[in-house]
Amino acid sequence: MTASSGLGTAQPATPELLRSVFRRHAAGVAVITAPGPRPVGFTATSLTSVAAEPPVVSFGIGTGSSSWPVVAEAEHVGVHILGEHQRELAGTFARSGADRFAPPTRWRTGPEGVPLLDGVLAWLVCRVVARVPAGDHRIVLAEAVAGDPAGAGRPLLYHQGRFNGLRD
Repeated sequence: MTASSGLGTAQPATPELLRSVFRRHAAGVAVITAPGPRPVGFTATSLTSVAAEPPVVSFGIGTGSSSWPVVAEAEHVGVHILGEHQRELAGTFARSGADRFAPPTRWRTGPEGVPLLDGVLAWLVCRVVARVPAGDHRIVLAEAVAGDPAGAGRPLLYHQGRFNGLRD
């Protein structure tokens, strides 16, 4: 193979290599929320549909995340698919130390007491069925119990370290 084929020199696997490779992977942007003494939430690009029957999704969360202690105990979580008009919201939920549920964030309490964000493309309330150790993260498996796919707009994507809209 030649360099023009996209294959360069192999590098040892490191956290930075993984981050560099995944900066090139465009991913949909979701916000995961959970009820607690104070609601918590975080921006996730690791959301995956796992199974249709029963309807199960997965997402990753770092055990050092400020949201982890609540997610570790939560029976239910909210999964929100963000639209390209929600770059600021994605940034708020990605920023460490931010008061994520303070204005201008618009939200309400949904089924099972889960915080639901307004204006999203779609949302699910899911029952947590497993938390699987994966290095410094946990993979959370959650079964959908309610949802709404009817939001308007186009999806928000994360690519090369930035939030972007989908282009045709």
